[in-house]
Amino acid sequence: MFLMTRSAKKKQQQAAEMRNQMQPGTGVRTIGGMYATVKEIGDDTVLLEVAPGVHAVYAKNAIGAVLEDEEYNRIVHGDTDSGTEADAASDDLPVVPDDASSLVEPADGSADTAKPDLTKKTDADDAAKDDKTGGRTDGEADAK
Repeated sequence: MFLMTRSAKKKQQQAAEMRNQMQPGTGVRTIGGMYATVKEIGDDTVLLEVAPGVHAVYAKNAIGAVLEDEEYNRIVHGDTDSGTEADAASDDLPVVPDDASSLVEPADGSADTAKPDLTKKTDADDAAKDDKTGGRTDGEADAK
């Protein structure tokens, strides 16, 4: 029991030390998973900029991690170091459009695709289907 409380106390001290390393301009991750930049630090609260011009006040205890500048920029802005193997591998990936323009027919009508029938099903359609299946449904068996 003593070892468990000592371990928990040590973790709390490490978390408090990590929160004391925060300075304005530091990138952080909250315990809820939100990434933000520290703007001001109070006694028990922290003013975070969660988006350009959007500020929120959080309790210091809500800060889950203080991030290095490189890690914060990589996660939030998608910045990567140029010339790395990851960049070379990403050049081989196919380009995916950001919009749905590739999913629609071109304006010149050159695409020759059949449009799906989206009309309501009528009773005549049901009767024609019953004639084909002999009035059985998928779950019925022929055995007596």
